[in-house]
Amino acid sequence: MGRLMGGDPAGAETVIRVCLLLEGSYPFITGGVSAWVHQLITSLPDIEFALFTLSPEADQEVRYELPANVREHRDVVISEKVKSRRRLRKAEELLREVERIHGSFMGGTAPDLETLAERLPAGYALYADAAASEIGWEMITRQNQKKNPVYPFSDYFWAWKGSHDMMFTVLASQPPAADLYHAVSTGYAGLAAVWARLRTGRPFVLTEHGLYHKEREMEIRKTTLIRGYQRDMWIGIYNNLSRLAYRYADLIVSLFEYNRLRQVELGAPEERTRVIPNGIDTERYSGVERQSRAGFHVGLVGRVVPIKDIKTFISACRITADLFPDARFYCIGPTDEDPAYYEDCRHMVDNLRLADRFEFTGRRDVREYYAFLDVLLLTSVREAQPLVILEAYCAGVPVVATRVGNVPELLDYDDRFIAASKDPEGLAEAVRFIHENPEEMKGIIQRNREKVLTFYNRRELLETYRDIYRDMCRDRDTAAPGAALSGRKEG
Repeated sequence: MGRLMGGDPAGAETVIRVCLLLEGSYPFITGGVSAWVHQLITSLPDIEFALFTLSPEADQEVRYELPANVREHRDVVISEKVKSRRRLRKAEELLREVERIHGSFMGGTAPDLETLAERLPAGYALYADAAASEIGWEMITRQNQKKNPVYPFSDYFWAWKGSHDMMFTVLASQPPAADLYHAVSTGYAGLAAVWARLRTGRPFVLTEHGLYHKEREMEIRKTTLIRGYQRDMWIGIYNNLSRLAYRYADLIVSLFEYNRLRQVELGAPEERTRVIPNGIDTERYSGVERQSRAGFHVGLVGRVVPIKDIKTFISACRITADLFPDARFYCIGPTDEDPAYYEDCRHMVDNLRLADRFEFTGRRDVREYYAFLDVLLLTSVREAQPLVILEAYCAGVPVVATRVGNVPELLDYDDRFIAASKDPEGLAEAVRFIHENPEEMKGIIQRNREKVLTFYNRRELLETYRDIYRDMCRDRDTAAPGAALSGRKEG
């Protein structure tokens, strides 16, 4: 797979080709995981990348200009069926293997897929043979009778079909050829990486920013569209897709220790787990020149969307405004991703009589605001490792945040600066502490800045992946495409 640079093969450097497997993110969505992927690619110009993206719909707008070292982009619409060119004449052995895997999978155990990978022809879609065959139909009806006796069979069948069709689409798809497969989540992207590893024998690296199965579970439990066993089935599928990725990944990376321990709890072999935190451009933010402005300035950096819980920020601002009449507030970030939510937030600002001191800035260079903010608030209901905290620290701005993701660790588990989600009173009280203790805050601000400069330099952290890619490809350089189906690599 690796191609040689230069004219002398004996002395040339091998070019590594990495296939990034992505679900619902880069290059169609900006921010978060997508921004990290773009930074990874641009930070490693000596690595060739191919993109294998799983999308909810066709012809999405590409929101990033793809760097020159992205050599291929293959997009699969996960809700569309991949049609096989033919039906298998003797599908019974294959279907019995599917039945075995299905039983293990739905029972909460990550099955081995080696035999299926050996028997399933490349590009072959299981739809008709798995669901319309006598074996498949018996499997579905038996599961319904066992798990779903209360609700109509049609409810179970369409839930089963919707979930399994997407898995069949992934198994029938073919990611680009590469020396190494790097999935940036579990779920369907993780399943595609497992399948690529089994088909090619090439290494599989998994990086999780959040825990995919936990995020999907939260979404499922909030909706009223899925009920009873169908809800439990979807949650179980997402948990088992994570278990499957953990079983086959050669390296499992999380952003912080809490998530690494959750991966191990769900079956990730501890010896294959590793923490590599996100980082920031420390030179960019450490160069912010602090300005002295009249008043007390409170900001939030983030998209105006429900997950950032801007409404709790606005409520905390109202309480803070009552405490400090000279306070001013800034919501710094795009307002166009959820127009209805933005309108709700604007009306809330008006109704709480904050309009004369509250500004929605839209997309701006956040360094302009880090230069004079007295405190940054993060009010999210869900985060992994929020980079805005690192940016603010590096620029010399103290932070108050909700207890989500890696926030407690970033804030040194200091409850003076941490509040529960949707607790505007707790957030405002933390802001009050910062306002009333300027001398103590000077030492805290300096320690936070030094911590970021020492441990969260993005360039150094991303270059860690170059070392990982090279080491893993060197270990596997004897494996040829289509070889292997070689079982697990332990340790």
